[in-house]
Amino acid sequence: MSDVIRHQGHAYILATSPRLALSTLTLKEGDTFAVFDRFGDMGSVGGGEQGVFHKGTRVLSMHEFRLGNQRPLLLSSTVHERNALLAADLTNPDIRLADERILLRGTLHVFRGQFLQDGALYSRTRLHNYGDVPLDTDISFLFDADFVDVFQVRGVLRKRHGTRRVEVGERSVGLFYDGLDGVTRSTRIEFSDEPDTLTADRASFRLRLPPRGPVELFHTIRFDGEATAERPGEESFSRRREALVGRLQEGDTAVVDTSNEQFNHWIHRSSADLRMLVTRRPEGAYPYAGVPWFSTVFGRDGLITALQLLWLDPSMARGVLATLAALQADSERPEQDAEPGKILHEARDGEMAALGEVPYSRYYGSADSTPLFVLLAARHFRRVGDRAFAETMWPHVERALAWIDQYGDRDGDGYVEYARHRPDGLVNQGWKDSEDSVSHDDGRLADGPIALCEVQAYVYAARRGAAEMARALGHADRAAALDAQAD
Repeated sequence: MSDVIRHQGHAYILATSPRLALSTLTLKEGDTFAVFDRFGDMGSVGGGEQGVFHKGTRVLSMHEFRLGNQRPLLLSSTVHERNALLAADLTNPDIRLADERILLRGTLHVFRGQFLQDGALYSRTRLHNYGDVPLDTDISFLFDADFVDVFQVRGVLRKRHGTRRVEVGERSVGLFYDGLDGVTRSTRIEFSDEPDTLTADRASFRLRLPPRGPVELFHTIRFDGEATAERPGEESFSRRREALVGRLQEGDTAVVDTSNEQFNHWIHRSSADLRMLVTRRPEGAYPYAGVPWFSTVFGRDGLITALQLLWLDPSMARGVLATLAALQADSERPEQDAEPGKILHEARDGEMAALGEVPYSRYYGSADSTPLFVLLAARHFRRVGDRAFAETMWPHVERALAWIDQYGDRDGDGYVEYARHRPDGLVNQGWKDSEDSVSHDDGRLADGPIALCEVQAYVYAARRGAAEMARALGHADRAAALDAQAD
């Protein structure tokens, strides 16, 4: 039984039942991302990962629209405008009215537009009555915030939690969580119009829809921010959306265009997806590793992305190098698998990371991030010839090379290997980092220390690149030594 039931590490994503076959739509902006169902809702139906996540915490676990007390019928939905706006088109089902008449399906068109910007979700709801007579209808927005850590959503159990509070106003609701880490996280929902009924989890409106005419409502949901004087409405919604689209179009990426429209669509879709993953950090632009579980800084993923994009947009590499240099380990910390000169594997915000319940606030359990950092620094210098930036990176390159020699190859056999120091850290620390990814020919799982073949290739390329960089910066003796090591 002990071979069947065993502890799973924090990187393990719990699978207790088959996933529902429901597709999702995703938005991301900065350190905030959202996972919706096809209706533009989130919460009650799906595989459990739906919601809005901000800095490692799910700050909105339910956000659903109701027409009367029913879910409307889905016409279509998509994410467009360079991944900026989620648009859902809905209509009414057949509804029996109070006087026994039937409101035929398709009489009402409901449009929902939503986008993320600067730590807030902006929402527009437009109802259009295509009938010939005025129509009275009720609509509601259901909402909740469970404030669970992203690792809880992934399946890690917690024994203790902080406390939640709710404040209900005339046009707004504040949901608050006082965490065990001393941080208060908040979700503030504000409506453009005063609801007829407003509670801690529901806002309801009684609307009169003119014949063949629309009615619009707006609301804004802010995360970890103070209430502002900006009232939800057409002006603020349009202005914020235009600013977001303009931001997503920024950058110096080269544009590839061909005579094949299908190929062009693929290229443009890929470019938009990558641009969505890029987050502006203090040190520069950084491509996060992926939504939903990996929307944060990962060393290996950022480095490989920057290497692959170097010919199109070398500025991405500059942001990746500067960010990882700022986070380079400067001491031995076994609880984080950190050693001097080592390059980050993963950085996390959130309550569990802050409390040390998971090791990933700053986690260095990666054997390949460090040589890839050296390689990217050399390739970036070769690509752009920015000597001033290369000079600022050189001390970090030297520290990374020192880690390769002293800590990466502890037994001095010429191979860089890994073995975790924290008992619940990553068992495997290459690009295949699941617990059962490295095995012997007979199927037995390999125990550390483990030397991966691709890591040795990275080390060779790093020393060759560093030698080229050193020679250009005037460090001839160091260049010769690095070339000799590579030989």
